[in-house]
Amino acid sequence: MNRRLLVGVLGLALLLVTAGCLGGTSSVSNERLDAEPDDSYAWDADTDAHITIQENGRFRAVYEVNSSSVELYRFDGFGSRTPLPVESLRYRYSNGTVINGTELKTRGGDVTQNRRITNVTIPENANGDGKLAFTSSSTPKRFSLPVLVEGSYEVVLPPDRRVNFPIFGSVRPNGYETELVDDQLHITWPSVSDGSVVVQFYLQRDLGIFAAIATISILVGGAGILYYRRQIEALRERREELGLDVEERDR
Repeated sequence: MNRRLLVGVLGLALLLVTAGCLGGTSSVSNERLDAEPDDSYAWDADTDAHITIQENGRFRAVYEVNSSSVELYRFDGFGSRTPLPVESLRYRYSNGTVINGTELKTRGGDVTQNRRITNVTIPENANGDGKLAFTSSSTPKRFSLPVLVEGSYEVVLPPDRRVNFPIFGSVRPNGYETELVDDQLHITWPSVSDGSVVVQFYLQRDLGIFAAIATISILVGGAGILYYRRQIEALRERREELGLDVEERDR
């Protein structure tokens, strides 16, 4: 019986491995990595991490890299790591030379992905000093990403987006500054070392829509209350006409 159980367990383990249920690492395709980004990357940014959120719910990120590899991931609803999907990956050497994903691999680097992370191995001749850029997806009106590289951060919102109305906007962590440049809000942190950078934002017209809905709701609610009060008064007058409230007044 024990022997049959052992054979069954081994068979199940083999099935899981062959089906990929236990994970496994695969290299990200050159086609994804070499795709052109929607716009140019902010190579000249002064911060260690620069993130530009696009109107289509995607973002372009540029990170200062001082190590031989970088782990890219985000957290799911259960707090577990999931690999961050990347495309249009570029690496810039300290001398300004920019290479794509295919060239990164031919120079000794790699971009692999498993169930928990996307791992970018920097080219061997980079000497641990350069910038990594890529494009990935985000949630509309809410950006959230773990601190993948320690240091200063900057997040640039699409045009006409804001964060200062409490119900619709919020920024974490604290200690940030904001600046409006050509109708785009720039949010900067002098230093971030752990946790996540979270920015929830809204279109300015959303406030107008919300105000209009709130006004209509108040007017409709007030009209409803007034209507029911009149109905109650009419019912009370009717009861008095029928003499149903005489005893109550006599008391």
